[in-house]
Amino acid sequence: MPQGPSDLTLALRELMRRPPALFGLFCCAVVLIWALLPGLFSPLDPLAQNLDRYLKAPGYVDVQGRTYWLGTDQQGRDILSRIIYGSRISLIVGIATVIVSGIVGVFLGIVAGYYGGWVDTVISRIIDTMLAVPFILLAMGLVAILGASLQNIIVAITIRTWIIYARVVRGEVFSLREQEFVAGARAAGCGAMRILLVYLLPNVMSSTIVVATLNLGRMIIIEASLSFLGVGVPPPTPTWGGMLAEGRAFLDTAWWIAFFPGVVLMLTVLGMNLLGDWLRDILDPRMKRLGD
Repeated sequence: MPQGPSDLTLALRELMRRPPALFGLFCCAVVLIWALLPGLFSPLDPLAQNLDRYLKAPGYVDVQGRTYWLGTDQQGRDILSRIIYGSRISLIVGIATVIVSGIVGVFLGIVAGYYGGWVDTVISRIIDTMLAVPFILLAMGLVAILGASLQNIIVAITIRTWIIYARVVRGEVFSLREQEFVAGARAAGCGAMRILLVYLLPNVMSSTIVVATLNLGRMIIIEASLSFLGVGVPPPTPTWGGMLAEGRAFLDTAWWIAFFPGVVLMLTVLGMNLLGDWLRDILDPRMKRLGD
């Protein structure tokens, strides 16, 4: 990561020279602000129902003079307000799963890479077994067993997503454990845990941050997929995937119910991926050399 003013300045200059990364930063910032301050931007209550507003097109103005900029759904609820409040669920699930799976995956990856032998074999076999099960099916099964709630969805997604962190970190630690600074730490009498946390962990943080950033968009898509399939956060809590599912039945008559949440979901994930690409080029020396 950039550690001094000069490094930060170079990173910001690189950001300014890359319009896609700026666009990604803008998209992520908008969704983050929505999630943190939904009441400030939401024009109406996202749960308020009124059948007098049944399937009103974007721009509809009711008798009280309130404008529904993105229209209403089959229960007369404001689409824009539901999209804004739905961002909270997407970011909570995405950030929570990235943090928890990152902690678990980095720890297991460092342990497997440093110790090798039977420890590495056991962890690698667990990874291979988890990879043999389709992700969505595993998550759906766990949610069906545990019950549909925000916490259980985070658990269901985390149970599989730690793998990518473990594999990346394991490979890096394999090459780092024979470096001189690790040998020097051993010679100085440092214990294994100190070597793992003080000497190896900081050296794998750059790649971990890149993986986390690129993985965040994927987590949001998975949460939306579970909601779309009916095993996500239960109604009436607004979620982007749930809005897409509700809009399927009205694609011919009320296209805006599914269209606008789909566009926001697409732009959010695209923005995170573009921002992740920029971070990868900044933080990963190998990618930076290739770019040069």
